[in-house]
Amino acid sequence: MGIFDKLALSATTVANIEWEITPDLAFCTYSAKGLRGELNKTGERVCYFFIDNWGVEPKLLLMERGTRYTNILAEIKAPLALLTACITNQGTTTPVRDNYPINAAVKEWLLAEVIEPEDSPFLFPVRTAKDTIEDQGDPLPPLGGSCYSGDRVELTGEPTLLTDEQIDQLIREGNFYDAQRNPQGAFLNAWADPDDGLTVVDERTGLMWQRGGLDLCSSSSMKSRVEKLRAAGFAGYHDWRLPTVTEAMSLMAPAANSKGVHLPPCFSREQPFIFTAARRKPTGYWFVDYARGRAYWSSGTVPGGFARLCRRLG
Repeated sequence: MGIFDKLALSATTVANIEWEITPDLAFCTYSAKGLRGELNKTGERVCYFFIDNWGVEPKLLLMERGTRYTNILAEIKAPLALLTACITNQGTTTPVRDNYPINAAVKEWLLAEVIEPEDSPFLFPVRTAKDTIEDQGDPLPPLGGSCYSGDRVELTGEPTLLTDEQIDQLIREGNFYDAQRNPQGAFLNAWADPDDGLTVVDERTGLMWQRGGLDLCSSSSMKSRVEKLRAAGFAGYHDWRLPTVTEAMSLMAPAANSKGVHLPPCFSREQPFIFTAARRKPTGYWFVDYARGRAYWSSGTVPGGFARLCRRLG
């Protein structure tokens, strides 16, 4: 296919388009593989088009996705009216931030203007540097140097069972940003660097966080991974745990950073959505999604996720 010749990507890229795949279906498909213990099949990937409506204007993107792998291959400069019509035809409006599948009209335009031509002027490859060190932003002040002088904000640290209504209330009361529930929210942090290369501390909440985290796996596997990390004494401590919903939401930045996640740049982009310690009432698990900027729940049929652990300073 000419589009992949133009992209000049590696041989591991899947050189065909799955036209029926949607963003939600791709997410569910590859998260479910974690439940079935198939995460070792990292070479299995699909490519599909979708509309990213998280910015000022919607964008048409080509995505490659696998169990542990997501990569935007290209942006396609499609007519704005075409993308807007696709979104509105799905029963919503362009101010609603979300990812949308393409429709028949967009597919027809893609085939005529991008797929079939040998050199489409609408195709713009997105180059990624896989082997470079991830940017972690400007250096943080040392512990005690964040200049925060207010009272410590105590976020609940106990696992909970929460309804949808309780989640809505917690997000609003904590002034946490959530693209759907509280788009005007903005929780203030006071970041400091313990100088270990592994962790970062919010001196406002008294929480120490992993800069990175644990890889994608099922809920049952995650429990054993947390126990192993505790036993090993990650960064010199043995009391690491999954964050509560409010703790995980306290990391949420109102705008996506240059790495495409709603996090301070000191955190890795490799954990785009994480488990929390909360279960959903009546059923399911609560997650925080830093790629889409929201809290959400997933049923017991697809409980796969990443983790970023925290601990409370003494």
